[in-house]
Amino acid sequence: MLETQFPISSVLPADSSLIEKAASTEQGVLINGESGTGKELIARIIHNRSSKASGPFVVMNCALSGDVLETEFQTKVEAAQNGTIYFEEINELPLHLQAKLVQNNYAARIIASASCNCSELVAEKLFRSDLFSKISFVSMSIPALRDRVEQIPMLVRAYIEKYNKLTGSSVSHTPSAEALDAFTSYGWPGNVRELEHAIERIVIMKGQGIIDANDLPTKIYQATQSSQNGTGANADLDFPRMFLAEKGVDLKAVVTAFENHLVDQALARTNGNKNRASQLLGLNRTTLVEKLRKRGMITPLKATEAGRMGGMGSHE
Repeated sequence: MLETQFPISSVLPADSSLIEKAASTEQGVLINGESGTGKELIARIIHNRSSKASGPFVVMNCALSGDVLETEFQTKVEAAQNGTIYFEEINELPLHLQAKLVQNNYAARIIASASCNCSELVAEKLFRSDLFSKISFVSMSIPALRDRVEQIPMLVRAYIEKYNKLTGSSVSHTPSAEALDAFTSYGWPGNVRELEHAIERIVIMKGQGIIDANDLPTKIYQATQSSQNGTGANADLDFPRMFLAEKGVDLKAVVTAFENHLVDQALARTNGNKNRASQLLGLNRTTLVEKLRKRGMITPLKATEAGRMGGMGSHE
């Protein structure tokens, strides 16, 4: 994990002292922030530094729907006994399951995340006030990557190192000045998750050497070169220069990287709306959701009042 490679205050998007305070208690923790900002990473660090560290860390995706959500809820809560259960996007959890969390004393520490203001949902009676009190003993907000640009160079180097090790590549940890300028100028609507997947793809395609402007996705390069028009490494259907190592290439990893890149673009363009994203990708919504589940990537729909009211029944 990144926390073992660099000082926690240099990489993580949250106050390290607040993380330590959250780890020192078994009370609930609520982490607010946009999708992709690193909320699960913070939750895992809190768990690993807490008295529950020897127990399991279980992730519950509250953006599931219908019977799947009901089954997962019960299964995950039971699996988290004597450990930590992380409720991702707890604002998506239907009211009847919120009631179960309040009414039962589960032998698991609760950490939750939300991409909206739960206190506002409480005021609208769309989120239980007693549950909000239970999960927000410690609260912290994770800023978007665009609001912590100074961390981007460190994160870029960290992800290059990570994917060099995973793929056997030998890409320089320090990109060219022009490439780094583009990384820090781009808005990163998908936050840290989008940055990581961009670096993963670049490392796989590059293979070795120094990352320069021609290796960047067009949208990132155009952040600093507005006159550039589709000549970046990943322009639409243009494939970038690829390095085939003597030992060969992991074709499955390359294909997966392409898929991840397109999925991230679709989700970013639709603000996380899986219905519209699946249409852009020519997929059934269930197929897209399954791909996200397998990746451990949770980007639930933005809650609307109508959607949340629907969540009061058996569906989200």
